[in-house]
Amino acid sequence: MLDEFIRYLETERRYSPLTVRNYRRDVTAFLEWLGVDDARFDPRRITAEDIREWILYRSDQGHLSAASVNREVSSLRSLFRWLQRTGAVERNVAQFVSSLRTPHRLPAFVPESRMSGIVSECEYDSENFSTERDSLIVLMFYTCGLRLAELLAVNRDDFSDDFTTLRVRGKGDKERMVPVLEFLREKILHYLNLIERQNICKSSEKALFLTHKGKRISRTTVYRIVCEALGRGGVQGKKSPHVLRHTFATHLLNGGADMREIQELLGHASLQATQVYTHNSIARLREVYAKAHPREKEGK
Repeated sequence: MLDEFIRYLETERRYSPLTVRNYRRDVTAFLEWLGVDDARFDPRRITAEDIREWILYRSDQGHLSAASVNREVSSLRSLFRWLQRTGAVERNVAQFVSSLRTPHRLPAFVPESRMSGIVSECEYDSENFSTERDSLIVLMFYTCGLRLAELLAVNRDDFSDDFTTLRVRGKGDKERMVPVLEFLREKILHYLNLIERQNICKSSEKALFLTHKGKRISRTTVYRIVCEALGRGGVQGKKSPHVLRHTFATHLLNGGADMREIQELLGHASLQATQVYTHNSIARLREVYAKAHPREKEGK
């Protein structure tokens, strides 16, 4: 059953390898909690109450956050939706289980003043492969608004012939076109020239971001590169590739970009997912107001 469900996620839903791995892990953990293996699992015997008990178990014994538990429940909803579709069950019992409440958190982003210094450091051309690659990684996250998985998947032939646009494969294997700013275009061309001159990639590997051995770079390496760059730039708090994606969206909104345009650039399926960035802008306005308004400055 599980292998068939995973094939469905891969072939029909076209989920990313990381998402598929999470679904497999969540369903496997649920089966282990039930005390059955895949061969002995009878989905017709599962009730909504079983899933609610699973939620309590994962929250108390697993010490998981509400967001993590909700993700696992979402995996079970998808499983039972697929089982209902295939006729294995009559109804999706997981749909009757409510998600846990999660605290409302604003997306973390880097202020424009701080980001300006980080970008300036990355703009300098270097003849060192690692330095040039790492700088380009940071710049592409910030100027293209990519997810980590999307950046890892970028191939050199995903760019247009003149390197002014980039074809991005997002969630569900949906494609979108992202413009490449002129300074980034020049940085990409310099980096590609460096790869060729230093014979970094002698194989048929098409990946844009490579290791010294010419292999596609790993998630952990990219994550470390971004964290170190943000740390050097004086960023406090959370530091990750997704923070740069949030920064991209927040700075566009602050600069007057239309919400629909930002949605398209980010590859969001719904406008609701994009609207969270308006809260960052409101928070910024409050901060500016508090510093600038004479009544506020007087403490009245």
